[in-house]
Amino acid sequence: MGSTGLSTGAILTAIGLAASFFYVRARTKQAERENPPLGKFVEVDGVRLHYLERGTGPTLVLLHGNGVYSKDFETSGILQRAAEHYHVIAFDRPGFGYSERPRSTVWTPDKQAALLHRALGQIGVESAIVLGHSWGTMVALAMGLQQPGFVRGLVLLSGYFYPSMRLDAFTLTQPAVPIVGDLLRYTVSPLITRALWPGMTKRMFAPKPVDSRFNAFPVWMALRPKQLRAAAAETALMIPSAASLSKRYAELKVPSVIVAGTKDRVVDAGHNSERLNERLAMSQLELVPGVGHMSHYAHPDRVMAAIDDIAAQVGEPAHMRTPEAEALARASESGV
Repeated sequence: MGSTGLSTGAILTAIGLAASFFYVRARTKQAERENPPLGKFVEVDGVRLHYLERGTGPTLVLLHGNGVYSKDFETSGILQRAAEHYHVIAFDRPGFGYSERPRSTVWTPDKQAALLHRALGQIGVESAIVLGHSWGTMVALAMGLQQPGFVRGLVLLSGYFYPSMRLDAFTLTQPAVPIVGDLLRYTVSPLITRALWPGMTKRMFAPKPVDSRFNAFPVWMALRPKQLRAAAAETALMIPSAASLSKRYAELKVPSVIVAGTKDRVVDAGHNSERLNERLAMSQLELVPGVGHMSHYAHPDRVMAAIDDIAAQVGEPAHMRTPEAEALARASESGV
């Protein structure tokens, strides 16, 4: 009886996993049919990256947080608003959206920053303001540290800058584990994450309700096995990445605007944003009262003001000036 019961249980488990596999595969294909890549691709060091490009003016690079992809900047409206005055490039960071994430590389913020900087060079960008949200702030900071001549300024939204104990670092990393994680992310992990999705999004937007615009974000694009692996890997990398980067913040040589919600339940503003502002030589802090982690939905005006403030501080890039403006700039520099 014992062996028979065990065999029956194993068969039922196998059937359940197989059913989950085919369901996940069908939903993944459906999500990609309904949300095809709408941007451009660039290949750097054998890694194919997808990005959205809109507008004209000084270049603004947008780097999304963990679990989402460039679409998040579109559903929030930041992409469209910024494109009215800036040349906006919104990347799918490695492993998210339609960008690749080779398993041969540990995709730390420094690795991602170096890759994206090379990608921007191939696209023809000579300098840029860089905006990061959440996990993307670490990539933005890494790029600023690596390339102070390229990064004209930083806008850092709801960032995680200093290591701290986090429950998700221990509970949401399984899909990144080789073999076992592969089995989970192609079968049950997408289903479990889908069940948790409403609670997760509620926490991100709290204490405000989930913004209705976020309902347009395609959930199953975030639940695809490849994106779950990327998200799990970044969750595992979060604490060590912040620990490594935080040792170098004093070296940052570009101006920054730090925007954080005072009621953020995902990343504590006091431990992170306020502390970073004290450490940086050229920064200003914008605390948004009563706002949680998704500041670009709650107060897009504040985010745009932060972008404009950096742009005003650094001035228009020399290669975008009209001949008349360039002549005036030279005259000013020479004291004429």
